[in-house]
Amino acid sequence: MLSFQQARQTILDHVTPLGVERVGLLDASERIVAEDIIAPWSLPVWDNSAMDGFAVRHDDCSDGGTLTISGYIPAGGYSNDPVQPGTAVRIMTGAPIPPGADTVVPFEETSEEGDQLTIRGSVTIGDHIRVKGEDITDGENILTAGSLLRPAEIGLLATFNKVIVPVYRRPRVAILATGDELIEPGTPPNNHQIVNCNSFAVAAALKEIGAEPILLGIARDNRESHLQKIKEGLKADALITSAGVSAGDRDLVRDILEELDVKSVFWKIDIKPGRPTAFAMYGDKPVFSLPGNPVSTMITFEEFVKPALLKMMGHRRVFHPTVRAILKDDVKKKSGRTQFMRVFVTMQNGQYLASTSGDQNTGILKTMIRANGLAILPAAPDHIGSGAQVDVQLIGGDYV
Repeated sequence: MLSFQQARQTILDHVTPLGVERVGLLDASERIVAEDIIAPWSLPVWDNSAMDGFAVRHDDCSDGGTLTISGYIPAGGYSNDPVQPGTAVRIMTGAPIPPGADTVVPFEETSEEGDQLTIRGSVTIGDHIRVKGEDITDGENILTAGSLLRPAEIGLLATFNKVIVPVYRRPRVAILATGDELIEPGTPPNNHQIVNCNSFAVAAALKEIGAEPILLGIARDNRESHLQKIKEGLKADALITSAGVSAGDRDLVRDILEELDVKSVFWKIDIKPGRPTAFAMYGDKPVFSLPGNPVSTMITFEEFVKPALLKMMGHRRVFHPTVRAILKDDVKKKSGRTQFMRVFVTMQNGQYLASTSGDQNTGILKTMIRANGLAILPAAPDHIGSGAQVDVQLIGGDYV
């Protein structure tokens, strides 16, 4: 049986980034750029004014000195006429610096009378000029392949007139629930039926990372239903099943996958919850078979499926950030297995504190809702006392 770390690394070793597609600039937001982006020109494109004021020759400036106002350059305008000695050109923020000028004096540091300008205070050469290329130079690599395109990156691409962007493709991920006991949301349940929540939790998690979920519905506990649904799911870039992966007489998922020439990589991981998790490959497509208990499904998705899909989407950072936190509760656990405990994380005096979010039974959904972290409890010992430090994955929410 694989350890937690072995299973996670094994999965990552089997997946690679998907192909590249070219999309419009806004559609590239929160995607991963697939190629280096090279600046086609410098930024700023020219020396320009950082203030509304007057473009002057520094040699002409002295406290109380007077210059003649000889011109005006608005934003969006320009002038090729050199600034003559003893003159000043009114200039607005962003306008190109005219030839001969080497300094900008802001309006508030001057006084005007007719076409005469008096400078008040000292002036340093180069004041309030944004120099060509001080931000980015022509030919500079502004975005490396693998970068996440956040608003700042989108703005930078727009600055350089990049309206089509090469990004890694988003995976289409098929989701299949299994079991005769399941019904779809919106159907009134009878005494023995359970509403299919796993598919929708997984679909929401997929949308959160930018993947495209494909809901296959429910495979009933017979070979024909499983065969038909799984065949359809294998057309996607990845397949996720929930339940039907243990050793019961109605656990058909692994048998049907084998029948369809899906190659098993491993079955069972030395963790709690999520021990019966299985991983297989259909050609270059990953197939994840997750346990059926709702919390087990969500935790195994976070730990094993999500990192793999992020890698397929070109991400370089595929794991949740992990911090050291002080446990506020005594914890008893099964020795020999890595255990994921749902915790609520706060920060006090610069230190993370983690307290249990409630009953750790894998059927208790509200403790998953309350949790903003997963404490990774090592395989040994079977008791961890309050005050001990443990690794905690931050899975979202506030930490104040």
